[in-house]
Amino acid sequence: MTLLERHPKKLFLFVGVGVFFAFIFFSYLVHKNLFNHFDFDTTIRLQQHMPRRLDTPFSWLSVIGSFEVVGIILLLILAIYRKLKSFLVLLFFVIFHTIEVYGKAFVHHLPPPHFMLRTEQLVNFPQFYVSEQNSYPSGHSARAFFVTTLLALMIGKNKKLTDVQKYILFGILICYDIAMVTSRVYLGEHWSSDVIGGAMLGISFGLFSVIFL
Repeated sequence: MTLLERHPKKLFLFVGVGVFFAFIFFSYLVHKNLFNHFDFDTTIRLQQHMPRRLDTPFSWLSVIGSFEVVGIILLLILAIYRKLKSFLVLLFFVIFHTIEVYGKAFVHHLPPPHFMLRTEQLVNFPQFYVSEQNSYPSGHSARAFFVTTLLALMIGKNKKLTDVQKYILFGILICYDIAMVTSRVYLGEHWSSDVIGGAMLGISFGLFSVIFL
């Protein structure tokens, strides 16, 4: 029997804490502007080498990754899971958004300039408000990795699925995460360091949430 099988929740907690501290350290580096050239070069290269016809589908992906839509999806996942204590996952969902607000307020990292912005306004939600003065971390990336981390772990321990089915579902989740972080940079909504930080934040709190599943 492996360590994961014997003490899964302790392992998830340990890894989650490690990823969260990595997020804090990475946030400090972002605040010190150590990734400015990397961020700018990555955005320029993506926008130069990817066709403009991606503007619309990537903008729809932004809608799917919004706070409102992801919140509804998360509620549906927890309702299907049918365990009352699993709704404590919503607490972690709220907490990491509080940390996102803190990051945007105190990590000095301005968003990409307006000339890089390619997002099409397809839907106007009365959105959960986050100050846009700074762009770190990316809330869309954090939400994407939070939900996919939860789903991956739920899929992994599902005994009704075959290994092939699990690998297919894992592949879909990975493709979704890649598409989400790529879209945020390509659309000029965030820098690469923003989505990396958001991914770490989402993964860490996704792992914390698994304790209640």
